[in-house]
Amino acid sequence: SKGIAKIVVLASWFDDALVQEHFGKKGSFDLYDTAETMMKKRRARLEDELKKKEVSFNIEEIGVDHTSNIALLAKPLMDISEDRRIELLATDPKELSREDQDKQQILKTINSLKRLYPDDFTDEDLIDDEPAVLTMTHFGYIKRMSVDNFHAQNRGGKGIKGIQTVEDDFIEDLLMTTTLNYILFFTNKGRVFKLRTYQIPEAGRTARGVAMVNLLQLDGGEHVSAVVPIREFTENKYFIMVTKSGMIKKSPQMDYKNIRKNGLIGITIKEDDELIEVKTTDDTRDIFMVSKNGMCIRFRDKDIRSTGRASMGVRGMNLDHEDEVVGMQMNTQGESLLIVTEKGMGKRTKIKDFTLQRRGGKGLKCYKITEKTGKVVGVKAVNDDHEVMLITTNGIIIQLRCDEISIYGRITSGVKLINVKNDETVKTIAKVRQTEKNSDNVDDLEEGSENNSEDN
Repeated sequence: SKGIAKIVVLASWFDDALVQEHFGKKGSFDLYDTAETMMKKRRARLEDELKKKEVSFNIEEIGVDHTSNIALLAKPLMDISEDRRIELLATDPKELSREDQDKQQILKTINSLKRLYPDDFTDEDLIDDEPAVLTMTHFGYIKRMSVDNFHAQNRGGKGIKGIQTVEDDFIEDLLMTTTLNYILFFTNKGRVFKLRTYQIPEAGRTARGVAMVNLLQLDGGEHVSAVVPIREFTENKYFIMVTKSGMIKKSPQMDYKNIRKNGLIGITIKEDDELIEVKTTDDTRDIFMVSKNGMCIRFRDKDIRSTGRASMGVRGMNLDHEDEVVGMQMNTQGESLLIVTEKGMGKRTKIKDFTLQRRGGKGLKCYKITEKTGKVVGVKAVNDDHEVMLITTNGIIIQLRCDEISIYGRITSGVKLINVKNDETVKTIAKVRQTEKNSDNVDDLEEGSENNSEDN
């Protein structure tokens, strides 16, 4: 039967020669014949290994819940590249370490299952859906980390070292997601690529990561400017895209469901413009666009006409000379706008203080720019129970509770959030969410769930 065949293949992790003997030459998969014969010869080792991996030894239980058991066995494979998997499968087991021998046998088990039941087993069946943090640097390096690497600190602190950067490199984006979410990479030139989070190699907190050009087929002068995690592509939902020159575009999510390995055109960009931010919406939200000179405009997303992938969009914000858009947020993401400047200053301002306007205007003053504050570098819509991470050009990260950041009116300069050196500036901010207000660990993800993929 189908279930018994899966049991036999699962047992092949311990002795591939035996499964070839019974599976290749014998047509029967009787539970008390084939499976028991194999287990009898390797029972001691099987029982010991399964106990170590907290997998039930009972044969019937393995058959009933085969995907969860195989997922446990497959955990060591999460960070192995496709090239390394091919190399492991092609290498004589005698030339491998015991750890790599185990990985080789797990790979054989997974490949056998995929060949036998291609409709029942995918890579996602073998991966646990766990919280993850993605960081991307200015020079195009990316890595996946566990959220356990970070904890909350007090306002005004110096932070912890988040990455070992090379000269002139720095963390440009930090993203909360889960291992099974899709990650859409939108480039400055308007192209879009798609990966699963688990396909991005995991690394330690101070490691640099892997170059994105090794994961995405980027052209010369092209870099990733916006990253959006999404659980699934849904009808009646849209991607909202904003460029630094103030253009905005709305396109259906379903237009981006089938993305080729070499990417798709997500938005047409003028030569002197760049795509800076992308979010999801459903025609029920208000959009906030904030510029580096401290201006902000608020308008309804339904004021933007939906267009196809290759369109350019419409004017979202009318900018003054030498001004540019630094961020876009939505009213559903929080009760106040947290605005941060390049010299570590910041404040929260209530969303209700921003008047609803028509798309294409200049907006209202939202931050008082001075020599002490520097220009605005980022904006996030937050609630009291949110936390934010500030990342500097030297790779320093500090995590702050939003309820400790003061609330001020629109035309004010805020307070010191992080101490920066003379040659250092705040480059970007990212948002996380706490399920318990006093927790010291990142316990939940703002962008990781199906319903909150637009919230960062």
